[in-house]
Amino acid sequence: MDHLKLEDHMMLWNQVFIKIMDVRHTAMEQGEALRAYRLPVSAFLYTIRGSAQVWLDGNAHVAKEPYIFHGGKGMNLTILASDELEYYMILYKPILPLPNRQEFVHLMGEDNPFHFQYAFAPSHPLALFDKLVRLEKEWDQTHALDKLHVKAIFYQFVYELLRQLDQQRIRPVRPNLASLAAHYIHEHYAETITLESLAQALDCSEGHLSRQFKSEMQNSPIHYLNQVRMNNAIRLLMRTDATLQEIAEQVGFMDAHSLSRSFKKYKGLSPARFRKKHAHDWQDRELPLSMDGIAVLQTNNPLYNDIENHYQYKTGRELLMQRRTKIAVMALVMCISLLVSACGNTAHPNVNSQGSANKTEQSNQQAAATVKTRIVSTQKGDIKIPAEPKRVASDQYFGYLLKLGIVPVGVRSIMLNEAWISKSGLPETVMAGIEDLGDFPMNPEKLTYLEPDLIISSIEENIELYEKIGTTVFLPYWEDNSTAGPIDKFRRISKIFGKEQAAEEWIAEYEQKVADAKKKIAGIIKEGETVSIVQFGWNGLYVLAAEGGNYGSSTIYQMLRLPPTKQALQMKDGFAKVSLEVLPDYLGDHVFVYGAEDKGAEKILNSPVWKGVPAVKKGQVYYYGSSGEKQDEFVMEDPYSLELQLDKVVKVLLAGQK
Repeated sequence: MDHLKLEDHMMLWNQVFIKIMDVRHTAMEQGEALRAYRLPVSAFLYTIRGSAQVWLDGNAHVAKEPYIFHGGKGMNLTILASDELEYYMILYKPILPLPNRQEFVHLMGEDNPFHFQYAFAPSHPLALFDKLVRLEKEWDQTHALDKLHVKAIFYQFVYELLRQLDQQRIRPVRPNLASLAAHYIHEHYAETITLESLAQALDCSEGHLSRQFKSEMQNSPIHYLNQVRMNNAIRLLMRTDATLQEIAEQVGFMDAHSLSRSFKKYKGLSPARFRKKHAHDWQDRELPLSMDGIAVLQTNNPLYNDIENHYQYKTGRELLMQRRTKIAVMALVMCISLLVSACGNTAHPNVNSQGSANKTEQSNQQAAATVKTRIVSTQKGDIKIPAEPKRVASDQYFGYLLKLGIVPVGVRSIMLNEAWISKSGLPETVMAGIEDLGDFPMNPEKLTYLEPDLIISSIEENIELYEKIGTTVFLPYWEDNSTAGPIDKFRRISKIFGKEQAAEEWIAEYEQKVADAKKKIAGIIKEGETVSIVQFGWNGLYVLAAEGGNYGSSTIYQMLRLPPTKQALQMKDGFAKVSLEVLPDYLGDHVFVYGAEDKGAEKILNSPVWKGVPAVKKGQVYYYGSSGEKQDEFVMEDPYSLELQLDKVVKVLLAGQK
């Protein structure tokens, strides 16, 4: 990073809000090691005594005197103490308040200087040491004023550090984001990973991560993840007798079916057939087993390409071949038809062939005239669509469509298993006729076969693929990290199909149910009291926002109008991810808890911090829902789910009063 970039770094320090996560003072004995510690946030490491070898993502440094290091979230840190070593580590999180100038937003998203690595011996080490000692002392205090003092001292430390950095013309090194992501994938491939969670782990934007990874690795992050999973599955298939379910769980797939489906995509045959064919190959192979994965990656030439979180077929050759096949079949049918027609004309020479042709042409013209279209406005501009689409495929909005009386010809797999379906009263025959189109993006082969006259896409990146198959309307479900209210969503989808009246009729009925529900729970939340919603997620603890949230927040806040806390009102992303230690600061007088039966929740519920929450002590906590294997009606926000959510929220509130 040149001097100008260092100026950018200094400017950003004047723009960001800094949250100190931890101040650590550590002593290591000679020979002791801290290995492969992945920084959870940005960090300063300052060795004050002794010497050590320090690696920052493989970049080696020798600290024989006071030495300072900096690294960003996701960086791999290894320390080997050459003799007794003493150091301070400050973990901090920079947050850019929004709205802000676009140049600063760009820097934080694309070239975040808080991720950069640098290491140097300070020219005035005592000036930094003095501030670290004061910082540690104040960090151990509990008074709010002391916490404010911690920030003041930290900024003094940063000022002194940047001053010395500038004087010595130190050039920070941009981290190799692709390498960080690849290392993270190899360490966590058995866990649930999406592009979003990977970017979150590395504290960068999804787009920037995807571009950097593809540029460096000639591959997308999620496709690379699946290659890693496949390589490990191959090893287990060849060298163990483990069941497919056991292997699936070991390498990160939900179940044996998911593993088998993906395996066929990558290898062209089922896991069982692969195992039978190659079970003893490893005994005779020339490559050592440690190189097996590399060989598999090089020889594998899958017909699938991954975009961000999801699988995608390559859309050129495959679709072209499909279309040629369809054309060939149609041509064959036409030839047979003409042959039959010709035979018929020979048998009946008095038939007026010219008259028949005229009638056929007239019929075609009449049919063409009956195909009516209309224009709908979308975020991608005005789109001409059929006035009354008959064959709709959609990657989202399943419940919305059914409530409007529209039965799609195909939807994503997960939508066919949404929790509200079993409680909706819909006939099984309705569900039986809907094609499973896989995950994002929907399977293009199946889409082509279904010949939809309208495709609804909720993800912008998939539009180009869908448009090659049929008329596509872009209707985003998520907008950044927040989501439009479910009623707004319902109105948007109804406008596409000209079903506004049907939508308003349901909305009126639902609002009456909400009014009745308010009467039932009147008095439980007293005047002046506030309500919070906590979600125990698989990868963290979340507090949901008053607007733009999910998991029942719209029912609790927008529909029932239960009063949110100030913190919930100020969240711009639909949620805030918090640590257990600061959770009480976000909680109101009454607390709804989503996912209390999910993995990891028990530890939180049994913690002293949780048990000390005033709402917990007063019994004003209401448990509902699950985002784990027992996914329920709070996962979606369609009309069917909203009706079920309303009933559930009322029940848990009333049950809490008994």
